[in-house]
Amino acid sequence: MTMNMRPKAAVFSEVTRLARGCAALVALLVAVAFAGAVHAGTIDDAAAAYDRGDYPAALRLYLPLAKAGMSIAQYNLAVMYSKGLGTPQDHAAAATWYRKAAGQGVAAARYALGVIYASGQGVLPDYAAAMTWFRSAAEQGYCAAQYNLGANYYRGRGVAQDYPRAIKWFRLAADQGYAAAQYVVCYMYFKGHGVTQDYAEAARWFRAAADQGDAEAQYGLGAMYSAGQGVSQNAVEALKWFDLAIPGLDAAQREKAVQTRDLAASTMTPQQVAEARRLVRGWKPAP
Repeated sequence: MTMNMRPKAAVFSEVTRLARGCAALVALLVAVAFAGAVHAGTIDDAAAAYDRGDYPAALRLYLPLAKAGMSIAQYNLAVMYSKGLGTPQDHAAAATWYRKAAGQGVAAARYALGVIYASGQGVLPDYAAAMTWFRSAAEQGYCAAQYNLGANYYRGRGVAQDYPRAIKWFRLAADQGYAAAQYVVCYMYFKGHGVTQDYAEAARWFRAAADQGDAEAQYGLGAMYSAGQGVSQNAVEALKWFDLAIPGLDAAQREKAVQTRDLAASTMTPQQVAEARRLVRGWKPAP
């Protein structure tokens, strides 16, 4: 079987969901919010109002704190304007508050500004500005920004196309466990984009993303086991990963994956198929 690898669509378009930031940094922002209660007195009330879905109250409580210069309040206020929570959606206001928080070093706000400039939400689209903000957040270790910085170098958006720089930033995000980046790293090793082609290294990164439940990585890993590329050929492992991948693929991918899976299963013994299905039942994504 010959693999037909392709990069994820996200490599060619900026991520627009702010929730894709690194879990560790999100946790840090929460910690900062609660630590800020000592100084502001009402940041915890604002957070509690937000958590219970009382967005108008949360907005009312965050606003004076943001105006007083509290960076986490500025960031949270920007999120609320961006999503239209407790107020009509206002991308321009969101950009203003993200910029204030970014000026105080909040990595998530710097990343958000990169997304805003890349997508033209509340500002004129400006890939060069997007790259500046993505780089700023990426240098603080924010993995979603590292991923997007790599994506822009990969495509040549706001900068000259540069595969070696792209994989540098993808690797930094991948090393933090960012599954989308792990998938792209394996694709680049598979194709030899910016690195020496290395199927074994591609398979290693496929497994890292597949173990987290990334369906495309699971399918790719199954194909590598089926073809014996970068790993020892193993029909049971191939069928296991095909089965795990199929529910998470989109309709077009799923149709092809089912055909590939069924073709692979047709060459296996009943015992091999049963073993693969047993492994599927016992599989759990990595924490």
